[in-house]
Amino acid sequence: MVQPGDGCGPLRTCADRTAKPLAQQVFERIRSLGRVSRSDVARDLGVSPGSVTSAVTTLMEAGLVREIPRAARDTATVRGRPPVDLSVVADARHVLGLNLRDGLISAVVTDFNGQVLADAERPVQTGARLLDAVLTDIAHLVDRMLGPLGMASGDLAAVGIGLPGFIDHDGGAVLWSPILRDRKVALGPVLATRLGMPVYLDNDVNLLALAELWFGMGRDLSSFAVVTIEHGVGMGLILDTALYRGARGMGLEIGHTTVQLDGALCRCGQRGCLEAYVADYALVREASTALEWDLQTARPTEQTLEILYAQAKAGNEAARLIFERAGRYLSLGLANVIRVFDPELLLISGARLRYDLLYAEEVLSDMHRFSDRIGRGRTDVAINTWGDTVWARGGAALALSAVTDAVLAHPATDLPARDRRTG
Repeated sequence: MVQPGDGCGPLRTCADRTAKPLAQQVFERIRSLGRVSRSDVARDLGVSPGSVTSAVTTLMEAGLVREIPRAARDTATVRGRPPVDLSVVADARHVLGLNLRDGLISAVVTDFNGQVLADAERPVQTGARLLDAVLTDIAHLVDRMLGPLGMASGDLAAVGIGLPGFIDHDGGAVLWSPILRDRKVALGPVLATRLGMPVYLDNDVNLLALAELWFGMGRDLSSFAVVTIEHGVGMGLILDTALYRGARGMGLEIGHTTVQLDGALCRCGQRGCLEAYVADYALVREASTALEWDLQTARPTEQTLEILYAQAKAGNEAARLIFERAGRYLSLGLANVIRVFDPELLLISGARLRYDLLYAEEVLSDMHRFSDRIGRGRTDVAINTWGDTVWARGGAALALSAVTDAVLAHPATDLPARDRRTG
């Protein structure tokens, strides 16, 4: 099991790792392990020690990697030059990770090793908002975080942002999001101009999958899926240690897969979507009827869900049946993920996991029924209840990946000499 401080990023190498130049492969291997010898890097990558030494020399000249003497107990019997390990120069780059959601913006600043230097949250107005208001809130939060670090936005190499909705990652545009009033918003280019740094956008659940790949349970896996239960139902998928977005960047909308023909109305306008039975608004809709509330009396969503959950736990049959029904539909959606993608691990995450009735043993058994019937081993399932910071850390992982590609995704001999930021 990888422990905090043991580096960051995928520990598995992708099948087509030769698509990356050797210097980048060496750098990413060093960062993933935290500290490692040249010989171990050569063994892990399956290349000659001389090739690794040449790549490391280039990386050190660029101020990206440094040598660390080993502890005395590890060198007591070694003769000749004292052995050293390699590590990434943490201050070589800094990035910002942001997550935008209804009513809240969360952010982290990390170094090039992915270590969090600062984190913060900013409550904001709920509901769909104008772009200018969102930009202003982001700018205020960024200034508040960087000030105590003695940094300005110009000291950041990039920012990665996650938000719900349909996101054009390559174009940096938000095609639709429940937190923005307008459609087809060029959030990436506009914010890049305002902050003076590259900005990378993605769907928030994609970034949760990246957070697991870089910092969590997915670091030592090649392929896994993350399903979230929040205001909606989302999915992120890692295939061969890379985020899978689909041909047009908007695949994996598990929440809008049909689980019931002509079923309940979904907020997307279709009927029978998984979200229409599992998401916040679906549970609230059912609660109003089951608990015989006056529909003219407005109640906050969180309050409604807490009352519904308390009633279910207290033995209210109608309330319990709402969660039981939602759980059955959820098991169907999760079973489809397993049948289609066959991931090594299925991670279930999100705020609604505090309602354990949604993933009761009966739900998971229903999900595994197909695998049991054909005699295939059950897919490992884990429940992860990270706090809000994890979403922003996914944004940081997106930024770190982009910055690494920008700095190293060309022949090692073309690396700039100490550009060479040494921190």
